[in-house]
Amino acid sequence: MSARTQTSPQKGGGDDFSLKAILPPLLAIIVGMIMVILDSTVVNNAIPKLVEYFGTDLKTIQWTVTGYTLALSAVIPLAGWLTDKFGSKQIFLLTIALFTIGSVLCGIAQTPEQLILFRVIQGLGGGMVAPIGMAMVFKLAPAERRGSIMGMLGIPMLMAPAFGPVLSGWLVDSVSWHWIFIINLPIGIIAFFLGIRYLPKTVRQTAPHLDVIGMCLAPIAFAMLAYGVSEGGTSWSSTSTITGLAVGGVALIAFIFVELRQKQPLLELKVFRSSDFTRSIILTWIVQLALFGAMLIVPLYLQGVKGYSALETGWILMPQALCAGIGMPISGRLFDKIGARPLAFCGLAAVSVALYILSGVSVDTSLGLIIVSICLMGLGMGFSMMPLNTHVLNSAPRRLVSRVTPLTTAAQQVVVSFAVAGLTGYLTSQITSHSAEAAAGANPLTAVVAGYGDTFFLSACIATVGVILSLILRKPKMRPEDQTAGGEQPDAAMMMGH
Repeated sequence: MSARTQTSPQKGGGDDFSLKAILPPLLAIIVGMIMVILDSTVVNNAIPKLVEYFGTDLKTIQWTVTGYTLALSAVIPLAGWLTDKFGSKQIFLLTIALFTIGSVLCGIAQTPEQLILFRVIQGLGGGMVAPIGMAMVFKLAPAERRGSIMGMLGIPMLMAPAFGPVLSGWLVDSVSWHWIFIINLPIGIIAFFLGIRYLPKTVRQTAPHLDVIGMCLAPIAFAMLAYGVSEGGTSWSSTSTITGLAVGGVALIAFIFVELRQKQPLLELKVFRSSDFTRSIILTWIVQLALFGAMLIVPLYLQGVKGYSALETGWILMPQALCAGIGMPISGRLFDKIGARPLAFCGLAAVSVALYILSGVSVDTSLGLIIVSICLMGLGMGFSMMPLNTHVLNSAPRRLVSRVTPLTTAAQQVVVSFAVAGLTGYLTSQITSHSAEAAAGANPLTAVVAGYGDTFFLSACIATVGVILSLILRKPKMRPEDQTAGGEQPDAAMMMGH
């Protein structure tokens, strides 16, 4: 743990906590994270247009999402090592710059292969923004206000999912899809200069030996498993599926073995020895599997089946993010009082009901029913995601927080890539299956809708499993290292020193 050699917006215990003091660095972090989140939401809404523009199929274009998330997961584990060696502020600014450059490259892509490659570069640039940003905010907030501060972090961050699809729809319909990436240029510049001005200086630590073997094994494991899951949507017995799952599985086992034997691992897997941590992170993965795959499928349904434009789809999707924005600060305040279990249970129950309603879609399903469903999904997301994320961090020893945030964020990106690849492949296979079963002369759109219904039902089943597992959550026990003498919270400078 480092000496108190830097100035922190927070001094001592919770009584001295100043919201005004924490707002400037919080703003700098939020703008950077908004840019990364905005990019994900605008791409989801633009996928049908990208399929049409490049004259390719959905399975190819979905790799612009899968490749991006896998790139994020590959670079995220380096966050802890790099922040030790160069400082949190310096690496945060570097990742903002690299993400912005990658966005501009995506905006000038001429082929689907180029776009996938540039999305990978973009992911490598922006992968560490979220774990470093969340770790800094978590450390700046006192324990008794942590739920509220993390909830505050969530409100502005939800501006991106709320307005991202609308912005994407307008750019795709009225300007050009290229601008959904180029729009990150001014945001990136603003985030970079805010970071220079307001982020507290951090002291460089003596960085541990870099785990090169783990750094090589992790991308191979995650990429091949995602490829296998994607191909499995078509056929689980095909050579490509078996090869992807076999190579990815062997690499994953080797990665786990290497990480557990390392004194300074790339990802701190030893934290799974905490049953509280393991329960909460598994539940978080289930939420992400159910939510993020469905969030990609809904725009495809609205544009491909209902015939809405990209801009109209953006407006339809906005209530989902707004409802999540309503639920998140409420859940943040309630988390400080009642913990994560009741919030996760209620939130996941709402998500399950919403996805079950969507599983009954037809060609004639009313827009009102769709909007009610996505609003319910948004509320469920707002009540479950931030409490679960905060619960995961609270379940880990304080000394490992800076190592746990890369682990949880990397795992999230891997799970999202599996959700996108798996549900897209499943959607394609179900549409093909229903089309083959359709009687001659039947409306081909009926088979397409049936495929979407099956995919939403699968997501609803996954969310229902999460509802059941939320009942086993419990409040983490307070450890001596989580508090200083007299119950004071360590200041941000002490905690930044890992």
